[in-house]
Amino acid sequence: MDLSVVVPTLNGRDRLAACLDALAAHAPEAEVIVANGPSADGTTGMVRDRDDVDVLVEISDRTVNVARNAGIEVATGDAVALVDYDNRIAEGWLDAVRAGLDDADAVTGPVTPIEPEHAADDSETDTESDDEPRDGPERRAIAGTEVTYFEGGNVAFRREALRDLDGFDEYLHTGGARDAAHRLAQMGRAVTWREGMSVAKALPSPTAADGGRSAREWGWKYRALAYRLLKNYGVRPSVVARAGTHAATDALGAAGDVLRGESTPSRWVATGRDVLLGLAGGSSDGLVARSRDRSPARNPNGISKRADRAVAKYDRRSSEE
Repeated sequence: MDLSVVVPTLNGRDRLAACLDALAAHAPEAEVIVANGPSADGTTGMVRDRDDVDVLVEISDRTVNVARNAGIEVATGDAVALVDYDNRIAEGWLDAVRAGLDDADAVTGPVTPIEPEHAADDSETDTESDDEPRDGPERRAIAGTEVTYFEGGNVAFRREALRDLDGFDEYLHTGGARDAAHRLAQMGRAVTWREGMSVAKALPSPTAADGGRSAREWGWKYRALAYRLLKNYGVRPSVVARAGTHAATDALGAAGDVLRGESTPSRWVATGRDVLLGLAGGSSDGLVARSRDRSPARNPNGISKRADRAVAKYDRRSSEE
């Protein structure tokens, strides 16, 4: 199996360096592709100075799904893994990837949080993991479909599975991995879990009192939720109920923060407004997306839909030919 590893990154130079060191140590034969976009912390120079990165793709978009697609687009392996810049693979990771892809179309594994190395770190995160360790994959039954979710920053696919997905949906600022899991499930493609496919995740320093999530981010969470549910399943009672349950649970949690003095009523109201606007906008856009792509891929914003992601590309493979 020829493996390509795509590492999306944004303003995380030091953590990216640790990620690349781990890849060099535990997967030295893998093709390594860094999709950087657009960092302002010296990431480009650091990556170009290394001899263990095969391709550096510079992009102008600040969303992880564009970075993922930019990396996948130039990968040549018959299997492609995605590893977040703040994740470090461990010994045995590569063997677990190979074993998992022998049995399924995609394989994922545990992400174990570790404490920040520095008290102050202003790097921006572009991941969608909840940073909670798991002992198995998360599964949900939605509209009669059994969905197995995967860790967006620790997953590997067979090349043909990514081809059929047309990569990730670039409409989504967050939730792209969950959307891809829905689409894999509807295609009948299997996602498996391997305990040995373990990565350690460097956590960011604590930020805002509301867990680091602004009202705008709450809005995008619900925009993404409504979009992927309506795009993949259409208007169904179970879909509406799922979105409503999520909103009600978060509303109660936020109300509890107000009662404990950890938030303010005005913030709660602003967040609620953004959640409602997110649900409305995501539902509308999801239905439009469903009508635009009726194929099994359900991806009107995938790899094949544009050719201008990269603003620069440094390809060491061509100089070695």
